Amino acid sequence: MDRRAFINLTATGGIGLGGSIASFAQRKNGGAISTRSGLPLTNLAAQYRRDLFDDFLPFMEKYVIDHELGGFMCNADHTGRRENTNKLSWFEGRGSWVYAFLYNNLAREKKYLDIAHRSLELVLRSKPSSDVLWSKELTREGKPITPPDIEVYGDLFIAEGLSEFSKATGENSYWDQAKELVSKCVRIYDRPDYRPSIGQTYLGKDARTFPGARIQGVWMVLVRVITQMLEMRGDAELEKIAARCVDALMDHHFNPELRLNNELLNHDLSRPSNEYSQLVYTGHCIETLWMVLLEAKRLKSNKLFATAAERFRRHVDVAWDEVYGGVFRNLMNVDENRWTLDKVLWAQEEVLIGSLMVFEETGAAWAREMFERTNEYVRRTFLLQKHGSPIWMYAGNRRVEFEEFKTRPKRIENYHHPRHLMLNLLSVERMLKKMPVK
Repeated sequence: MDRRAFINLTATGGIGLGGSIASFAQRKNGGAISTRSGLPLTNLAAQYRRDLFDDFLPFMEKYVIDHELGGFMCNADHTGRRENTNKLSWFEGRGSWVYAFLYNNLAREKKYLDIAHRSLELVLRSKPSSDVLWSKELTREGKPITPPDIEVYGDLFIAEGLSEFSKATGENSYWDQAKELVSKCVRIYDRPDYRPSIGQTYLGKDARTFPGARIQGVWMVLVRVITQMLEMRGDAELEKIAARCVDALMDHHFNPELRLNNELLNHDLSRPSNEYSQLVYTGHCIETLWMVLLEAKRLKSNKLFATAAERFRRHVDVAWDEVYGGVFRNLMNVDENRWTLDKVLWAQEEVLIGSLMVFEETGAAWAREMFERTNEYVRRTFLLQKHGSPIWMYAGNRRVEFEEFKTRPKRIENYHHPRHLMLNLLSVERMLKKMPVK
């Protein structure tokens, strides 16, 4: 990979934020970006459309969407065989966002908006009161099965779905509910005893407790939800939270000695002096940084965009598996170079989103190469077409072997995968529109 710094792009043939990607792409590639399999932009757009409209959405409609009661029954395998009909509040919020976003941006069909609406109706039936979080698992009818969650993610995903649905319908009450949820989640996250067992997520069941930790993943979801909400409507309170998120991610979680983001910090944003100072959850780092890229675009900040792009590149380089390809998601100890060696689809798709985003904005050669390399790897490794299924494996061992995948929990991924397909399809189509007509 070309390892020149992003900030030197303008001196090496790239263009800065706000420049014309069309002129760069045409000059460098005869009018098209191509993958290693020879896919130009037009073919890449067609491929993404097939992935979304011919494969993913029909599978969801046939096996996952609950047409009778609303919502998503995601506890199923790659053939569509259901383990049970229970629903997850995380997946309801995520799924409602996917279908509202689909309606808003790619297919203005009422059936998609109805799917989002019925999912929100289902999950809102179990809306908790006061500063209590949603139960993570629900019955098919939407009744809580488990106690209230101890993490804010589920409520934030529901807020994301509500705000996107508000955009689709023009009904401000949904946006207002989303803001209420965001404010509640910030209050809970700010408690000094928040999520003491968070370390187990990354270092295993024997990890020491870490009450009140500042968690990169929480800032990440907050800034993603809020950025989208602020694009719909201005709000001083949300602007402050967004700025707080960016400051935490870019000025505190970033460890200048490692040039990587630590996942966990002390409650006061200082760096821990124990094993958590060596923890870099690269999957979240990569995902977070493309979200900061979008916030930089909203703020029209070239400096923030350039810094986020440079750090995005650094984290992908460090996480890349030079033997089998793809990125690892969890660097448990930097100095010991100790990784979790599985491969998750969502982490690969965050690379694809971020690299294409940088290429669209700057024309950077490194971003194009990163996209091509990752796209080739993902399509060679994760697709299940040869096993008779139109969906992709959501995770696997280091080699992403199908037989090992079949032993994993049965689950249909209804968020990261369609988000990747939709965001990158929109990116490719924007680039195509800017190409000179021959």
